[in-house]
Amino acid sequence: MSVMHHPPAELLAGFSAGTLDPGEHLAVAVHVSGCPACRRLVRAIEGVGGSALEATEPAAMKAGAFEAVMDKAGQSPSHSHALADRSTDDDLPKVLRHYRIGRRRWVAPGVSMRPIELPGRSSSRAFLLRSDPGTHMLEHTHTGTELTCVLRGSFSHEGGRFGPGDFDFGDDTLDHQPTVGEGEPCLCLVAMTGDLRINGFFGRLIGPFVRL
Repeated sequence: MSVMHHPPAELLAGFSAGTLDPGEHLAVAVHVSGCPACRRLVRAIEGVGGSALEATEPAAMKAGAFEAVMDKAGQSPSHSHALADRSTDDDLPKVLRHYRIGRRRWVAPGVSMRPIELPGRSSSRAFLLRSDPGTHMLEHTHTGTELTCVLRGSFSHEGGRFGPGDFDFGDDTLDHQPTVGEGEPCLCLVAMTGDLRINGFFGRLIGPFVRL
């Protein structure tokens, strides 16, 4: 697998620092798990952060801080993940195996989605998006951001062709009209904030019925 498209540097930096929200973190984690180049970059960023911590003067802990941490360590997690239901997606990345994945529902002709339950609060929502071969999406933009990692198959738009392992980043400045490659369905992991905004008169008619 040759990965051609990667997350922006600021997303990789946020992933390394642990500052992304759960949906964004999951999308980047899936890409990094299959991309040696981004794994190396993440390790390098983490190394720089570790060196900075070593150079920082130690500060005294607050009274009772250690005991509070130990108490939390002994508690059960507030959110536990059931194993994902992979009855129709047997070769999902290992990163996804500890997430609960909902049932499939159709969102447009030839396009279905399965929601992914995220831990805690997240400004984004994550889901698996499956599109039939040759599907032409309607031209659209977003009111927020869209992080897409291709798991199987491919799609193309003005930014190029995206195959397994590739990462696509879109925001409200981007208008695109993805077309799914022929031969096999395209399965993607998507983390999205905001809403999908379909362009044109027809888009305004069906937009209220398309929910991702």
